[in-house]
Amino acid sequence: MYTVIDIETTGNGPKGQKITEISIFLFDGKKVLDEYTTLVNPEQNIPPFITNLTGITNAMVRNAPKFSEVARKVEEMTKDTIFVAHNVNFDYNIIQDEFKSLGFPFVRKKLCTVRLTRKIVPGLNSYSLGNICISEKIPINGRHRAKGDAEATTELFRRLIERDTNFTINSFLNPRSKQATLPPLLNKSDVDNLPETFGVYYFKNSAKEIIYVGKANNIKQRVISHFYDKKKKEREMCLETAHISYTETGSELLALLLESSEIKHRYPTYNYAQKRNKDAFGIFTYIDQKGIIHLAYNKLKLAPNPVINFNSIGECRTFLETLCIDFKLCPKYCHLQTNVTDCSEHILDECQGICCNQETAENYNSRVQEAINSINFNKQNFILKETGRTENEIGFALILNGIYKGFGYVETQQSEQLENPEDYQFFVEPQKDNNDIQKIIASYLKKKVALTA
Repeated sequence: MYTVIDIETTGNGPKGQKITEISIFLFDGKKVLDEYTTLVNPEQNIPPFITNLTGITNAMVRNAPKFSEVARKVEEMTKDTIFVAHNVNFDYNIIQDEFKSLGFPFVRKKLCTVRLTRKIVPGLNSYSLGNICISEKIPINGRHRAKGDAEATTELFRRLIERDTNFTINSFLNPRSKQATLPPLLNKSDVDNLPETFGVYYFKNSAKEIIYVGKANNIKQRVISHFYDKKKKEREMCLETAHISYTETGSELLALLLESSEIKHRYPTYNYAQKRNKDAFGIFTYIDQKGIIHLAYNKLKLAPNPVINFNSIGECRTFLETLCIDFKLCPKYCHLQTNVTDCSEHILDECQGICCNQETAENYNSRVQEAINSINFNKQNFILKETGRTENEIGFALILNGIYKGFGYVETQQSEQLENPEDYQFFVEPQKDNNDIQKIIASYLKKKVALTA
């Protein structure tokens, strides 16, 4: 037994999507046995653009039942049935969220008519409900209203059952099948063909525009993990994903470097962390009257010659806290603890006593300088050698005069003839240096030092 379902919602407002209308058709595979449709009071405003799309106004739902009042009916109608919808994860996840807000679980087997149509009726230009119904000459009596769309989806599903000579529906319901969890617009072969290697992957929409860039130690495993993530951002991103491409890098470092540059170059919709190009705050140094080097943070316009830049005060403090731990610096002289005579870390033996005259300024300053050098690479020329994409090559990142120049690959035999870092610039893929890149390399070097210590 199946329940074919469609919902209308308030859209992507700050409070999250809430149901404004729901329609359920109880279907045995041949005929409709029961039907339930109702408007739902979402207990929040319906945005004008949603009203323009669906025709559902705030006045129409003002006296409609709340979801808590229709939840029992939804539960009873869908119990022991297979949940069917066009873009099933959208409808299913929102209904599941509504039940969760009431403190009840909602778990059903599910089928997606988008994915089924792609498999059973291949070659269509578009698999939106409207375009499929035009192709199949299925009337929709009320487009973008729950009953009209659910009724059309039911008829589409009936025809898919009739044409399913290869038992596609049964294979989709197999517990070991991942079909129901894949984004509805995505071909399963795109996922099947992903490598299990280091690299960068790209989620693209139906227009093949890049909407997300990610890095992975195992591209296939990481991509699939997005489909199981229940966060709102992940669910919305997956619903838009129609294509996936990738670039193998051979190592995690090169994947991180490529991911960072691609995000800044392509500005994907669903990447947030590294899209900001302007850093607002910086960490800087100064020497007090006692000859002690301080590490402090402030807005860039007030920070003379910053050692490193950040987007927020919080990022500055977090970075300084890490330096304090790694190099046993004093929180008082890193301006993490103010208006204190002795820092609290001295009591815990984390600080070596510069704040209470138990350590010389010379000893303390030497560790501060080590911390600074770990950030800016001390204007050195060097190569970070990594594994390549094949057994016969090495990957590398090139730093000249403390500035990141890019990364590249060279055959192993050829690399033996390259004596100086400058020689590698002929094989490099040029990239821009920036604060995010500097932090990636600094973190990498810190791990290398820890492993060899």
